Amino acid sequence: MTHSTDRVRPRARWLVVGVLLVVAFTLTGFGSATVAGASSARQEALERLAGRYAHYDVVAYQGDAMKTLIISYGFTDLDEVDGELVARDSFCFSEHRSDQPIKVQMTDAATQAIRPIPVKMKVAVEKGRARLQRPETPTGIGVKLRNPAKDPLPTDPNDPRIADDDGDGKPGVTANIFLSPELQGSIYLARREIFAYDANEQRDGSITGVVKDRSEQLVVGASNPIFVTQAQWTQHPDLSKSPIILKPVKRSWDCEKLRAERAALFPPTPEVDW
Repeated sequence: MTHSTDRVRPRARWLVVGVLLVVAFTLTGFGSATVAGASSARQEALERLAGRYAHYDVVAYQGDAMKTLIISYGFTDLDEVDGELVARDSFCFSEHRSDQPIKVQMTDAATQAIRPIPVKMKVAVEKGRARLQRPETPTGIGVKLRNPAKDPLPTDPNDPRIADDDGDGKPGVTANIFLSPELQGSIYLARREIFAYDANEQRDGSITGVVKDRSEQLVVGASNPIFVTQAQWTQHPDLSKSPIILKPVKRSWDCEKLRAERAALFPPTPEVDW
């Protein structure tokens, strides 16, 4: 009996080893197929997403004395580069809405001076549709910052870093203010644009999501001293109030075409409702 058991044990060990090898091989093959499938789905998504999109976003801000919406229009160009999706955002014009009897309008030249650097998007595919994340790219507007992410904004309008980015002969970039026929004028701003967004590919080819904004600005001058205030706005915590919509358009579209088609592409201009 002893000799018989000893003969069986080696066979049993080899049988166990054989089973483990088969299982390991099967799992490895399955994992490779899964990874390959995910990689293929991602590549297909990158190719499908590449193109020019009309860009609409809203950022809802709240301060001590005012609630406001900044609505921006422009383009997002997505390009597949070496297995990555690179986003290039550019802007055309903007609108402002407030809960106070005040109108603030960035000039088109000031809006177009916002030129974020190209950035690689994070892309994942779930159930055949892409989920995208655009990381922050801190960008100076009205100011030249050596390190746009960390350098403090200047407070002196004579600081050599202040730049007339909208070309109107005034420091920084200009926003026009209207309180009444008797009280109107302009303020000159230095800003650090810091925005990101999370969005999802839709069945119609559009991309929708929410914007996250941590932008900073300082008033570096004004046509009337009464407008020189340094109130800082913070984004409303309910991100549903800060949507982004990207609609695919032809590469040939420019700002004039976007302005003409704005009503057909995007919802009516929102109002402050909270």
